[in-house]
Amino acid sequence: MILSRIPTVSVLVVLLAAFSNGAPQFREVENSPENIARLQNLKPEELAEELSGQFEGDMILTEQQFLDMFRRNGMLSESYRWPLNTVFYEIEERWFTREQVRYIYRGMRLIERATCIRFQPRDPENPDYIRIHGQGSGCSANVGYVGGRQSINLQPYPIGTGCFRIGTIVHEMIHGLGFMHMQSTYNRDEYVEIVWDNIEPGTENNFRKYESDRVSNFGTDYDYGSVMHYSATAFSINGEKTIVALQDTDDVMGQRLAMSERDILKINRMYNCFPEN
Repeated sequence: MILSRIPTVSVLVVLLAAFSNGAPQFREVENSPENIARLQNLKPEELAEELSGQFEGDMILTEQQFLDMFRRNGMLSESYRWPLNTVFYEIEERWFTREQVRYIYRGMRLIERATCIRFQPRDPENPDYIRIHGQGSGCSANVGYVGGRQSINLQPYPIGTGCFRIGTIVHEMIHGLGFMHMQSTYNRDEYVEIVWDNIEPGTENNFRKYESDRVSNFGTDYDYGSVMHYSATAFSINGEKTIVALQDTDDVMGQRLAMSERDILKINRMYNCFPEN
């Protein structure tokens, strides 16, 4: 049965993190043995980021962010965007082949060419940066700028598969910029229906919907083709669709080939890349 009435939860696009003493404490979850086994034998239609065991599959939250999931406190704040539109990073190359490292750089360049975001190698004295590594299972990232050492984990799959689809690398980097998943937006009921009976028990929370005062589409329409959208069979228990489009579209939900035009527009608007005169 397809249900259109779903619970809502108040959260932020750029999730708030308040730290009174030192570095943020991240709520990174150990992945399940079942997910790890599936990640080792990933099917072509499966997305590794949906099997990574974190919040909504691939989002690593701070303790404060996790608490904010269930509160109506805090508003969208530019302080949780990367200062000066610059993301500092450090790639731990010991986890990757040279070709995989080149693919990571390719993901950065795709974002840079389309937006005013710039990725800069971290100065050793800079404590605020993203550590890009392959230590954990699956693909995951911190959401937005929270300070201290943040993480993008990319399990070292062969190029073109798993975490090393170019769109998946970009997907995780866009999480790092502060964006959540497309199908979680406040007005999704006008565009998709969630088939709860097809969702694996225990994973229903991955289909939360967020209030309009906590999430912004930055003036764009719903985007079936967003690189931030779940696949149509995300968290399915039986291989059947868990997300059904309500409008005719040629876009593929869950595509990991490239950013859509609306993905690019939202990043540019969020980071004020084209300020009005």
